[in-house]
Amino acid sequence: MTANNKTPFIITRRRFFAGGAAVVGGAALGVPLLAGCGSGGTPARSGGGTTTSAASAPSTSAAGSTAGPASSAGSGAASKVDYQIAWVGDNGALGDVVAFQKGWYKDAGLDLTFRPGGPSIDPITTAASGAVTFAQTSSSPAIMLGRSQGLPIKAFAAGLQSWPWAMLSLPKNPVRKPADLIGKTVGTQSTGQILVQAVLAKNNIDPSKVKVQVVGSDVTPLVTGRIDVFTGWTTNLQAYEPLGPDYLTMTIADAGIKSYANLYIASDNVLEHRADDLKAFLEATAKGWDYARQNPDEAVDLLMKQFTGLQKDAQVAAGKKLMTYMFNDTTAQQGWGIMNVENWQSQLDLWAQLKQFKGATPKVADVMTLDILNATAAQRPKVGSA
Repeated sequence: MTANNKTPFIITRRRFFAGGAAVVGGAALGVPLLAGCGSGGTPARSGGGTTTSAASAPSTSAAGSTAGPASSAGSGAASKVDYQIAWVGDNGALGDVVAFQKGWYKDAGLDLTFRPGGPSIDPITTAASGAVTFAQTSSSPAIMLGRSQGLPIKAFAAGLQSWPWAMLSLPKNPVRKPADLIGKTVGTQSTGQILVQAVLAKNNIDPSKVKVQVVGSDVTPLVTGRIDVFTGWTTNLQAYEPLGPDYLTMTIADAGIKSYANLYIASDNVLEHRADDLKAFLEATAKGWDYARQNPDEAVDLLMKQFTGLQKDAQVAAGKKLMTYMFNDTTAQQGWGIMNVENWQSQLDLWAQLKQFKGATPKVADVMTLDILNATAAQRPKVGSA
């Protein structure tokens, strides 16, 4: 699969390190998928704990947390919800797992079941089809591109305020700003080429002045000097150990491109008819992420109880890195998960410029809603960067 100005790409969970070019999930709908990369070592596919119901999770106190969930079910039976996580189970779902293991979804009136992701599962299509109640997807362009192809899906919260996708370089040949790319060779996975194009277009750089090579899932070409720049999620710390401690990163935000990542999404139907469940979920989830921020070691212990095959040190380190994209000055004022119209409009304009939309360019109201965020404003923790 190659990127060009006529082929739309949906950007799903962090699969750059899974081999890159697989077309999954949305392929049946004519939607090619652009992948992302791992965030804390390569997790094993989730074990038996993955589909455990929240109704059987232990209920414990919320010591140290600032946001308490409100019940959506009242005194009646718990509301059953299926939650499609974006990947197979790692720190990207850390706060969600904390909320589950602490019993906060149960307290909120939800009988929640995790549905594991993976390279053959696309959260955009599973949520849009009604196969699950709601889902997490790795990046905002995935939602925009899906909507342009007729999928009735919207974001109702953003786990990360910016996308950790970045261009990595070494101190001996550094790339600190987009202009430094001129004359360089960028190694990216086949499905990542559109992001390189976006960086060049945003910064008015002639593509002929930057060489792009398709590379595999490890950083060896950067170490050996075959390429000058490697792309991936900055949270994939374990994979970057061969680069040494002093490698440089230029994130997509550093390149001037606004984005969100690890977004929570639901279909138009769910947003209309199950808003109370979404509110309850978001309150408990916000509480879980705030607890994970304050208690990183315990949070990873709970994560490893939920999902098998994880290395604690790698998950703790990656989780701490993830928090730097989750909490900032905006969340300090408006609370965890916040989104804004201007950010989304900027993204829509850029992807339209790159001719990535198969149909008409969606409007902001087509791809996101602030209704659930506004309804939970008092419960979502207002915390900035550490």
